[in-house]
Amino acid sequence: MNRPPPLRFDLRALLHAALLGLASMLSVPASAQVPPSASEAAAYRGLHAAAQRGDVAAIERLGSDRAALEARDGHGRTPLHVAAFARQRASIRALIAAGADRSALENDRYDAVTIAAVADDEETLRMLLELGASAKQVTSRYDGTALIAAAHLGHDGVVRQLIAAGAPLDHVNNLHWTALIEAIVLGDGGPRHQATLKALLDAGASTRLADRSGTSPLQLARNRGYTEMMRMLERAGAR
Repeated sequence: MNRPPPLRFDLRALLHAALLGLASMLSVPASAQVPPSASEAAAYRGLHAAAQRGDVAAIERLGSDRAALEARDGHGRTPLHVAAFARQRASIRALIAAGADRSALENDRYDAVTIAAVADDEETLRMLLELGASAKQVTSRYDGTALIAAAHLGHDGVVRQLIAAGAPLDHVNNLHWTALIEAIVLGDGGPRHQATLKALLDAGASTRLADRSGTSPLQLARNRGYTEMMRMLERAGAR
């Protein structure tokens, strides 16, 4: 009786397949950030309610209470997080003027800057940066940055703003991916991800940092058939 050959596992290949599967799950932004639901917003009181509806007068009246200014809802969101999700820029300005913590993280470890970056909300992001919020903070369950999140999604305008604000170009998250790698492995290879890659390359992002399996950005682009990204990387000296 013939026995089947013993199974052999290529751990490197298995890890690569697992990361690709994870990439497909991560490509849906809603799975990471949790904005207030309609029922949550309707139940807000005090500064959370004022932030949600853009009531600057109420924020100015209530904002002197430091505890209220940094109060958390059921998902750990401060009024500033709520205002960022709601794109209530007048609320953001009033909350920061009252002393709101611009670096506060909600339960999933997102700050207002990363919330705006993921939403492709360039105007809110511009305001936050002008008001002193940082593009350098480590955020999210993936120990990433707003730049990595924006690169993943191909938000090229946001990427350019964050680079100009001093975001760390070569920060490596706990998936062992940089912003440049995420633009490739979680991108679609289309115009906005190409523009994102160009912005990162023009700013000097490393083409040498590899993923956890040792695969270079150029090889990652080649594996996905992203011809234009391959050309861009080769012009930048990638190997």
